[in-house]
Amino acid sequence: MFGILEEVDVRKLWQHEQYDFSNWLAQDENINQLGNEIGLTLVDVNKEVFVGSYRCDLVATDETTGMKVILENQLEATNHDHLGKLITYASGLGADVVVWIVKEAREEHRSAIEWLNSKTTQDISFFLIEIHAYQIGNSLPAPKFVIVEKPNDFIKATRAMSGDKELSRSQAERLNFWNQMNECLEEKNYPFNVRKATTDHWYDVAIGTSKAHISITLVNQTNAIGIEYYINNDKDLFDKLQLSAQKLEEELGFVLEWRRLDNQKASRIIHYISGLDFNNQTNYPQLIEEVIDKVVRMKEIIKEYL
Repeated sequence: MFGILEEVDVRKLWQHEQYDFSNWLAQDENINQLGNEIGLTLVDVNKEVFVGSYRCDLVATDETTGMKVILENQLEATNHDHLGKLITYASGLGADVVVWIVKEAREEHRSAIEWLNSKTTQDISFFLIEIHAYQIGNSLPAPKFVIVEKPNDFIKATRAMSGDKELSRSQAERLNFWNQMNECLEEKNYPFNVRKATTDHWYDVAIGTSKAHISITLVNQTNAIGIEYYINNDKDLFDKLQLSAQKLEEELGFVLEWRRLDNQKASRIIHYISGLDFNNQTNYPQLIEEVIDKVVRMKEIIKEYL
């Protein structure tokens, strides 16, 4: 026996964009749900931020990268007025990511966001997202974010290179590795937030604090992948963790290298996985599985020590 999934009019759930929907979206569990969809960890959420005489619905920060994210909510079909406001807010606030959440995305505005993503550099990204809600019988309505338009990361990463030059071999192979890892994360139902696939040799994962994050690094010169706790600028935190080094490593099930780096602001606690070889990628599925499993373990276990 099965129920019938029925769509609920979102206007019946949130009567007012500013006072109802924006307040709901700003709550931790809901902003986290949105962040999971777009691959960001949104923190420091501020409501009704002034831009001249206008007010942007929500402004947040991506915890890992520090990118500024603006969110404009519209519980109706998209229109030119809101698109204009979106550009104004992005300019006035120096946004890195622009998110437009709507009840219905009209075709002309889908095309406009697609055009913006294709014509701008990787320094700014535009998302057009529809908000829907569903229920079965008398169940509680379940909101769902549906991405209509998003950045084409491959095009942007390519255009970020100087002129029309092709990617270098290393850059292309890094992009390939991160894309394969993102596909695996999607298959695993996103055990941690998906980041943009870029040509960089690192890939950062938020752990719930601005003091530190997990960084995955591709070190092809030594045929290894590094997974590390990267502590931004807090030697006391490093010392606290090192006091529990044996217990932490026992819980993780693998050995860490402890680098306090006294002459630098940052400190690093690293584990290396061997076997990376851009010239022989037959083991990529196993490597990526191991990387994801160890990152998930590191992310969960570190919470006990922070």
